[in-house]
Amino acid sequence: MSFEVTILGNSSATPSANRHPSAQYVQVSDHHLLIDCGEGTQMQMEQFHIKKSKLTQIFISHVHGDHILGLPGLLLSMNLAKREQPMHIFGPPELFKILDVFFKYSAADFCYELHYHIIDPQKHTLIFENLYYKVFAFPLFHRVPTCGFIIEERTKLKKLNVAACESFQIPFTFYNDIKIGKDYLLEDGTWIRNEQLTYPPAGPIRYAYCSDTLYDNRVVEAVKGVDVLYHEATFLHDKVDRALFTMHTTAKQAGEVAKQAGVKKLIIGHFSSRYEDLNPLLDEARQQFTNTAIAQEGETFSLE
Repeated sequence: MSFEVTILGNSSATPSANRHPSAQYVQVSDHHLLIDCGEGTQMQMEQFHIKKSKLTQIFISHVHGDHILGLPGLLLSMNLAKREQPMHIFGPPELFKILDVFFKYSAADFCYELHYHIIDPQKHTLIFENLYYKVFAFPLFHRVPTCGFIIEERTKLKKLNVAACESFQIPFTFYNDIKIGKDYLLEDGTWIRNEQLTYPPAGPIRYAYCSDTLYDNRVVEAVKGVDVLYHEATFLHDKVDRALFTMHTTAKQAGEVAKQAGVKKLIIGHFSSRYEDLNPLLDEARQQFTNTAIAQEGETFSLE
């Protein structure tokens, strides 16, 4: 099952000439998600050849403008395109008040259904699941109620040991039963244990998204052991006082979160527009956690 994250925006509050506010496109198998929707998100989707018609779910971390100002335009563009499929939007209660006011006074008449799913940013909770993945929300610590997200694959099927199955002359019509863990009964009454016919599945991939937040040990606990962590790194550590005042994180602190949480890979983003060169932020994070990458706009990270 494919699991990919494409960066659409990596800037913080103020867009720059070459960078856009927060937004990420996530594809899990044939399912298409959007996390945050800063100004210009739909233009970025056009730039990187992502079809907005495929989106079925949008997850919003909090209601600051650099995370939501692209959302009304995106939803209205879908309406102009005569979208028929429902759209599910997950976010704090304040988000839906904002959208309702906007659509009321713009006399928007939607031809497709909008389903609002209210998140309590103070709780770590499962907010969505299907046969392919689960989505959890967990508290972050910012100036307004804010949550992070963890997208987790469903447990994978076992990998078939084809040679073993053939040695016992097991018909291929039983292969799916074996993949889900069933034993096999031979004609002579002998049971073949599933462990003899399969390899253990790889663990489910987990991706954590931490938008605007203070450096906080509670975040470390929430993202323990994920495969890939996206964490904001708005400032270099020489601006740690500014980070504390605005309730953001430095690149050094993002690296410390990744190290303490025992993640496999760190991606940093949400950079202040004061930084034209992002390499110093990358270097600072790597001093704490070596396997760190920049959330370059347009780059797709494969989590397989």
